[in-house]
Amino acid sequence: MEDTIAAISTSLGVGAISIIRLSGKEAINIVNSIFNQKDLTKVKTHTINYGFIIDNEEEIDEVLVSVMRKPKTFTMEDIVEINCHGGIATTTKILELVIDHGARLAEPGEFTKRAFLNGRISLLEAESVSDLIESVSEKQRKLAINGLNGRLTNVIKKIRDKILDLIANIEVNIDYPEYEDAIEVTHNYLKEKVNKIKKDLELLLSNASVGKIIKSGIDVALIGRPNVGKSSILNALLNEDKAIVTDISGTTRDIIEAKMVLNGITINLIDTAGIRETSDIVEKIGVDKSKQIINSADLIILVLNNNEELTEEDKELINEVQEKTNIIFVNKNDLKTKIKLDNKLNVIKGNTKELNGLEDLKQKIIEMYNLDKINEKDLTYLSNVRQITLVKGALESITKILKDIEKNIPIDMLEINLRDAFDKLGILIGETYEYELIDKLFKNFCLGK
Repeated sequence: MEDTIAAISTSLGVGAISIIRLSGKEAINIVNSIFNQKDLTKVKTHTINYGFIIDNEEEIDEVLVSVMRKPKTFTMEDIVEINCHGGIATTTKILELVIDHGARLAEPGEFTKRAFLNGRISLLEAESVSDLIESVSEKQRKLAINGLNGRLTNVIKKIRDKILDLIANIEVNIDYPEYEDAIEVTHNYLKEKVNKIKKDLELLLSNASVGKIIKSGIDVALIGRPNVGKSSILNALLNEDKAIVTDISGTTRDIIEAKMVLNGITINLIDTAGIRETSDIVEKIGVDKSKQIINSADLIILVLNNNEELTEEDKELINEVQEKTNIIFVNKNDLKTKIKLDNKLNVIKGNTKELNGLEDLKQKIIEMYNLDKINEKDLTYLSNVRQITLVKGALESITKILKDIEKNIPIDMLEINLRDAFDKLGILIGETYEYELIDKLFKNFCLGK
């Protein structure tokens, strides 16, 4: 935290501009030592200054230098941003110069980590910065913005405040029993308050699946025997030739992945190798991967051939996917119907030649995951495993209090689980943390952010 850090904050390559960012107590002095137009140490904060970056007396590039003094900066430290001409040679040369003059190359996410450690943003807001950068759909962007503007943090803080009020009242009752103005915390009083906290946490968790879908999308696996049309369906859904399609059985031998956006949600399509018994070593590896995908995907689309009678392999696959969220797509319905299926199965019929049934397939996915009912105005949801796990832990502690109240456990003993719930929610927003965990979280960020 005492070092002045530097990194390239734009994509490295040919472009109109690149930005080299510095943060730390020596940021202004370091850039001033390689800037020839004016004394940056004397310019006003939040100004843009024209000049040249120089190495000794050689002009390296014509630049605009933004000077932003603490504490009104992202990291709450002095920040300088050098806007130079884009290009690898120019950008790396300026980065080398600032490092030679005393800066250290920033670690991935170190600017955002400093913003968190200096109290500028909460841990939830820091995670939202990364989510915003990686967002590919409008709903992902809105989810990230709602995390970044502190809405979710405020929800968690309000729940913590309720818990803290209970802890404080219990402490007053224990330490100052003679204080007449204090609220007497009885089992009934505690039960009422804890039930409200429980409902708050349950609401967060009930919406967590929505947050996960918005952030990570839905993994949809196309499975079935060889040559039933899985790759053709993939191509038709994407409206491009992503997968090779031939009449030769077993053309797809490995997993093919692609993305599409449906009602603002990313659909991660996974085309798998045709499942059948085979002696071909390479094809067998693909078949084994396909079987693994069945267990890991959120939704299975089992593709069957309308023009063929059910085989034993088809029947086995039908039985296997019934334990999963599934849709059975009967392909090639433009040909004579030979297949017979149980009316209880979740079936959609169509074909990729006339593009029949594909819109019905999309609509079915929308209905199954309620994608048309996701609230656009209030995307304040938990969105990753870390967040969900901590809220679940807090809920477990709160639930245990209610069970202990029924057992008439002394109130001072119930405070232990109150504190545990309070601490877990504190870890969630970063009020308390382990430094090793923080390092691990921010290493997933890109350089320069």
